[in-house]
Amino acid sequence: MTTDEACCPEMRAMSRRGVLQGAALLGASATIGSAVVTIAGAAPAAAASTLGTGTIVVLSLRGAADGLSLVVPHGDAAYYAARPTIAIPKTSLLAADSFFGLHPKLAPLLPLWNAGTLAAVHATGLPVANRSHFAAMEQLEDADPGSAARVGWLNRMIGTDTDTSPLQGLALGSLVPTSLQGPEGALSMPSLADSLAGDPAYAPGTPRTVSLGCAWSKDSSPMATAMRSTLAATPKLATALTQPDRTSTYGGSDLGAALATVARVIKAGIGVSAVTVDQGDWDMHTDLGTLTKGRMLANAGDLATAIAAFFADLGTLASNVTLVTISEFGRRVAENSNAGLDHGWGNVMFVAGAGVKGGKYYGTWPGLTNSLDADLTVTTDYRSVLAEIVAARTTASTATVFPGFSPTTVGVMRTA
Repeated sequence: MTTDEACCPEMRAMSRRGVLQGAALLGASATIGSAVVTIAGAAPAAAASTLGTGTIVVLSLRGAADGLSLVVPHGDAAYYAARPTIAIPKTSLLAADSFFGLHPKLAPLLPLWNAGTLAAVHATGLPVANRSHFAAMEQLEDADPGSAARVGWLNRMIGTDTDTSPLQGLALGSLVPTSLQGPEGALSMPSLADSLAGDPAYAPGTPRTVSLGCAWSKDSSPMATAMRSTLAATPKLATALTQPDRTSTYGGSDLGAALATVARVIKAGIGVSAVTVDQGDWDMHTDLGTLTKGRMLANAGDLATAIAAFFADLGTLASNVTLVTISEFGRRVAENSNAGLDHGWGNVMFVAGAGVKGGKYYGTWPGLTNSLDADLTVTTDYRSVLAEIVAARTTASTATVFPGFSPTTVGVMRTA
């Protein structure tokens, strides 16, 4: 039997053109059955990992979260003067010290805070303000200002590893974000159920997988390499489906469902080193709200509930996982006429899990100005926080991951 004959009968119904719906600039996207799979880069067979056994989870708060609501600087009088209707009273704050306190809806995170595995770093962000959502997020995720190469910082991180499996980098969503794009393999999926691993028709040895393998076997294009890599990774990813699904404990949000999937993948022990997850709807120009109503209540509550459930779900494996939150920029200090906040600059980052020196607020406070156009000034480049996590949790060189950048000491991670 020839190779072409082996690809039948499925080839009559599934041409390469019919199966694949599009390609990213530096990767390949496929719609196969009900699954949407994206591979960034082209990964050959994997070798033993040298990056370590831990996992870094990057949780992007898309839309520009208001860090001054999440971690309130109650010690700065300009905060209350600038927000006559949406400021959070000092008496309602959680884990308050002499200057900062947590939004009340972050209560599910208090056990992590009190256990010393959750910290906040304030006045973080890009070194130069960029108030365009898409441009700022791309700049954050690329983390290599001035470079023409479209390679994200997480792709550079996993590129230092000898393990070149596409499962080294995993994005929960339909596309690989900028942070994972580049020459190293990375997989994206909306959920385990929507991945090839979740569809019995694409199990190893089925007519469809045989047909797809044949269809792409003689093609040397990046798309073909990505398809072969996806098919090779699917049996390994399928082991995550054998892990208990505790989505019901995550609060019912999309973020909770995504982090529940991440927990199953980590518990499967398949060697994932970098994971990206998104939470949206932080662009609160209107109706940010108070402690009794508004959009901040729901988003902050979902964030805290999902993160707390994630670490509880991991159990003892939580000692191998570090989670960091990031947002493209913060919001203005002063509220606008719609009880919301317009685009600003500085923000807060949460760091949780393995290696974190928690129960503390970090960063250099620049002081606030009570005017409509005032921003929270960035005093800590966000890359300094990420570099500290990379240095503490992996064997990757921070000089490679963040080219041309000299980090300042934040102190949020244990070094030994």
